[in-house]
Amino acid sequence: MCSILVWCRPDADPALFEQLLSRTVSRGPDDQRILPVRDGLMGFNRLSIMGPAPEGMQPFVLNGNACVCNGELYGFRPLREYLVSLNYSFKSDSDCELLLPLYDKLGTGMFPLLNAEFALVLYDAASGSFIAARDPIGIRPLYYGYDRDGFILFASEAKNLTGVCKTIRPFPPGHYYKDGSFTCYKDPAPVRTSYISDDTETVCGNIRDLLIKGVLSRLDADVPVGFLLSGGLDSSLVCGIAARAMGRPIETFAIGMEKDAIDLKYAREVADYIHSNHHEVIITSEDVLSSLENVIHALGTYDITTIRASMGMYLVCRWIRENTDVKVLLTGEISDELFGYKYTDFAPDAAAFQEEARKRIREIHMYDVLRADRCISVNSLEARVPFGDLAFVDYVMGIDPEKKLNRYGIGKYLLRHAFEKDDFIPRSILMREKAAFSDAVGHSLRDDIISYAEEKYSDKDLEERSARFAHARPFTKESLLYREIFEKYYPGQSGMVVDFWMPNRNWEGCDVTDPSARVLSNYGASGQ
Repeated sequence: MCSILVWCRPDADPALFEQLLSRTVSRGPDDQRILPVRDGLMGFNRLSIMGPAPEGMQPFVLNGNACVCNGELYGFRPLREYLVSLNYSFKSDSDCELLLPLYDKLGTGMFPLLNAEFALVLYDAASGSFIAARDPIGIRPLYYGYDRDGFILFASEAKNLTGVCKTIRPFPPGHYYKDGSFTCYKDPAPVRTSYISDDTETVCGNIRDLLIKGVLSRLDADVPVGFLLSGGLDSSLVCGIAARAMGRPIETFAIGMEKDAIDLKYAREVADYIHSNHHEVIITSEDVLSSLENVIHALGTYDITTIRASMGMYLVCRWIRENTDVKVLLTGEISDELFGYKYTDFAPDAAAFQEEARKRIREIHMYDVLRADRCISVNSLEARVPFGDLAFVDYVMGIDPEKKLNRYGIGKYLLRHAFEKDDFIPRSILMREKAAFSDAVGHSLRDDIISYAEEKYSDKDLEERSARFAHARPFTKESLLYREIFEKYYPGQSGMVVDFWMPNRNWEGCDVTDPSARVLSNYGASGQ
């Protein structure tokens, strides 16, 4: 990961700007640079991944234009060769050096062409305009706000903007900003007039091929790559595909509570099967509770699901940073939003399932994607998300939702069936029931936090303190605990997150007050 900060103000205070940029130095500890341009300041904290030599340091400058980008441009080498054929001379091996010459040729028309996870701000010297853009899923973070005089700022994290901007908002994924307005260049979940109606075998074959391509494209790095392995379907598939492609042992990492870890045994089964160099990280209740405030500060959220699931991810990533030379981690996020959760088994019909998927994909940048980014980047690592490959997302979102409903006796059947013939992972894992990550790290993780909150607040505290919040009002003592810590670091900024990530309570069987799948009637053998 890297971090970017841009203040679109000609008389921006350089000392204050440097202070704001330094708040996210963990995202890019390798180098820092601030570039004054005629109409503002552009800053960059670098985590060296592609083209790590000093020549790859940003901001990049070309013909007076400048650009900062936190991103990975997958498949950038053919684009690089194309630009060389047009007589562009590259100064580094960084993928992001492509952006300015592409802008020179295509302007804002370049954004729909990028197969990338990115957040960028570009300065057009001729017009004096700042152009900002973010990938369609929102895998790379970007926030914006206005200072007291109405000048806009863009930053990788909300913490860069607190104290300067009265209101901070996430930059909308799939949009670019120019001259005061936001334009959508790519909606990852559009309303469709027709769906892919191929037979199941054809659909599954395409799912297989596209996911493999998405994994392989994310293995290209100039630094060591590792893999988070929970032992669930999604992370196991990523690891299995990568292990076979790389032809050598990959580095896999799993985490669990010391007294009731569920996933460790499944992750170990996968690791043994693919012959990875496997690492197990064991944590205690004390580890979780002592890290809680740091995690919420890093996340910039009060959402229950996100925080619970972040505890294990944050702690395993901290261990990786402290004990290995790995700098890039592949993860299994975004599969559930596409193929379904445990609660989407309760969808009343295909149209409702599809609408829920559209909502989740459009909002995931505030939840699971945010979790992966912050837990990994705060530990000076980079996240890559194969299930977020745009071609893969486009295809799966276009499949007839009737095929994605759980008519098969097991959720996410299409994804499972797509890989039945490959033996990338053990069949027992391929067909294993879904378990929520925070539960699978250990049921005690959730239970210990709830117990801590119960001891901290009385019923009267919950009623009185929750009443202070008009938006996303806490409804349990646990959610009140999270909200009060959130407000300590991001006062008045709850609007950065639209609401709590919960099952669709309008569906029969989903009217629950806890987001864990454990409370659903169909949880069954999950998490055992």
